[in-house]
Amino acid sequence: MAGCAFDVAGIGNAIVDVLSHADDAKLASLGLNKGVMTLIDADQAEKIYGQIGPGVECSGGSVANSIAGLAALGGKGAYIGKVRDDQLGHVFRHDLRSLGVAFDTAPATEGPATASCLVLVTPDAQRTMLTYLGACVDLGPDDVDPTTIANAQVTYLEGYLWDPPQAKEAFRKAASIAHEAGRKVALSLSDPFCVNRHREEFLDLVTDHVDILFANEAEISALYQCEFEQALRQVRLHCDIAALTRSEKGSVVVAGEDVVVCSAAAVDKVVDTTGAGDLYAAGFLYGFTQGRDLGTCARLGGIAAAEIISHIGARPEANLAQLVANTSF
Repeated sequence: MAGCAFDVAGIGNAIVDVLSHADDAKLASLGLNKGVMTLIDADQAEKIYGQIGPGVECSGGSVANSIAGLAALGGKGAYIGKVRDDQLGHVFRHDLRSLGVAFDTAPATEGPATASCLVLVTPDAQRTMLTYLGACVDLGPDDVDPTTIANAQVTYLEGYLWDPPQAKEAFRKAASIAHEAGRKVALSLSDPFCVNRHREEFLDLVTDHVDILFANEAEISALYQCEFEQALRQVRLHCDIAALTRSEKGSVVVAGEDVVVCSAAAVDKVVDTTGAGDLYAAGFLYGFTQGRDLGTCARLGGIAAAEIISHIGARPEANLAQLVANTSF
């Protein structure tokens, strides 16, 4: 789209991940639901951190991962998210900016620390996440830079961020600015438990404010409270494009009467599914903002997702741009 400084501007929870291996018995001993995200407070975070094995720290956050993936593919990204002016906040900001992502949200100078997420990865590559939101809860409308949103082809919103009240107003402000500028708005449903907490509000969002929806099979089924095939038929009535991921089954993209089914990209070994949906969105949005057809967008998403599940962590290790360049479409 001519005149856009950015391909995608993301708004999400600015989080530093701590990744650690755990087995099912450890999850049970901690009373955790496998494969989902649970919100915890600072005391819980410290207690659980003391009961897990060695961890690897890396910048994360769902939409931040997507913007990092977009940049790795060669796209122009911007990010809006709240950190504290502490060590983890500085690390998060450096990690994004080092990729060429514009991240200019002012850090908090008081209040909760920068958010963190304990990611427990089981031998079957499933991830169980315990998130301390910290400074994230203070993201509000004043943090949304109108110039950034108006100059991005797509503004990408993180469903997880719908929990804090101020963030809802930030979402609505960003969506309004984007549409007034003739841009697109995308949303990730993030997690089935998140959908269950906010189903009616998410339905209103999808119907009235969202052009491109990202969800996995469990999330879209939770939104419409039905099986996947029926949910697929319903979502096509509510937004322009829905990109729905189905793990090893690949993805399905619906846009009006068009339905595109894309097989999953090959991967030698699934090591950690953390960030698979985030990187699928990165590849899809990169293709979309480069004017590619929906089938190519889905394939780009699959390639990026396959790379991310082949190793620990939710940021690319391989050269995504080179992987794409070596793939025939």
